[in-house]
Amino acid sequence: MQFGKVFNASIMSANFYRSDITLVLASKSPRRRELIEQLCLPFRVETIECEEIIPDEISNLDAAEYLAKLKANNYNHLQPNEVLITADTVVIHQNEILGKPKNKSEAIQFIKNLSNATHQVITGLCVRTVNKNQQVFTESFSATTQVSFKALSKQEIQFYVNQFQPYDKAGAYGIQEWIGKIGITSIQGDFYNVMGLPLQPLFEVLSTINTTD
Repeated sequence: MQFGKVFNASIMSANFYRSDITLVLASKSPRRRELIEQLCLPFRVETIECEEIIPDEISNLDAAEYLAKLKANNYNHLQPNEVLITADTVVIHQNEILGKPKNKSEAIQFIKNLSNATHQVITGLCVRTVNKNQQVFTESFSATTQVSFKALSKQEIQFYVNQFQPYDKAGAYGIQEWIGKIGITSIQGDFYNVMGLPLQPLFEVLSTINTTD
C-alpha cells in the first residue's frame, strides 16, 4: 500500500479538498500515480486483480470504460469517505485495439502501424464512493485524444523499443518519452489522457462528490 501527498486543504476553496476524504487509486501504473499526485489530493494506491476480457458486444470505443468499470466491480474494500478511481487506456488504430505488446517484435510492429498516421487514445474512468449508509454511487466516463505521428524511420523505432522497452504501455509507446518528443506531430484533446489519466474531467467529477449524504 502506498500513500500520496496531503495538500494543505485550508487554502483551497473547492468542496472536495476536505481532510476526511481519501482517494483510492486502484492501478499498477506508475504514470497514473504521478499524475494523480499532481492534483494535490490525499490518496493511496491499491491493486486489483481481475481478468480483463472484453465481451464481443462491447465496441472498441467503449472498451476502456468497460474495463474501468470491471476493475471497480472487483474492488470490495471501499469504505465511507473513500473514493475509488479505476482506469484503463486503449490505443485504437484503424478500428483495431493495440494493447500492451507481448514482446519486442510486436512492439516494433505496433509503432510501425502508428507511424505516419493518426490514432485514438481512449481512457475510461470509473469513480465510485459509498456513503455512511453503505449506498454506492458510481460515475464512469471516457476521454478521447487524437494523436498523429510523423513517418518514423526503422532506426528510430528500433532505438526507442531497445532503450525504453515499452511493453507495459498500450500501443507500445509513452507520449512523455523520447518517441513522443521526436515523433508526435499533433495532438487533439487531453495530453494527460494519453498518459493514462485525463486530469481535468476527473477533477470535475471529484469536485462534485459528496460522501456524507
